[in-house]
Amino acid sequence: MFLHPSRVAMAVLGSAALAVTAALPASAAGHHAPHPTRSAVVLGAIQYDSPGRDDRSNRSLNAEWVTVKNTGRTPVNIKGWSLSDKSGHAYRFGNVRLNGHSQVRVHTGIGRDNRNDVFQNRRSYVWDNNRDEATLRNDRHRVVDTAAWGRRH
Repeated sequence: MFLHPSRVAMAVLGSAALAVTAALPASAAGHHAPHPTRSAVVLGAIQYDSPGRDDRSNRSLNAEWVTVKNTGRTPVNIKGWSLSDKSGHAYRFGNVRLNGHSQVRVHTGIGRDNRNDVFQNRRSYVWDNNRDEATLRNDRHRVVDTAAWGRRH
C-alpha cells in the first residue's frame, strides 16, 4: 500500500501538536480560573498599594481602588453585587449601572458616589500589599471574577 507523502506529513504534524498540547501546564490557559457564571462584568485594574506614605488619611485610602468594568455592549445594573478580599472585607454595590464598555472605580475611603467612582467609606486599608485576592460576586452570590496578587501569583 502506498501512502502519499503529504498525508504522512499531516499525520506526523497532527501527532506532534497533540503531544505539545498535552505537555503544557494548566496555568498556561490564562490568569483567572474559569467560573461557572459568565459575565461581561469583570475586574479591571487594581491599585492595592496606595502610592506614597500609608498615613491612613482619606486621600491615601482613596488612592487604593479596584476597577469593575463592563466589557459588553449592553448596560448592566450591578445593584446587590459585592467586592471582597480574602480577610472578609466586603463592599455591596448600591444602584450602580454600568453602561456598555464602561467602568466604575471602587475606592476604599470616604467620598461621594458618582457615575465613575464609588466609595466604601472605610477608615482603614482593605487590600493587602503582600498577598490578597479581590472577588466579585453577583447578586446571587456567585463568583463572577477574581484577581490575585502577591507571593505565588
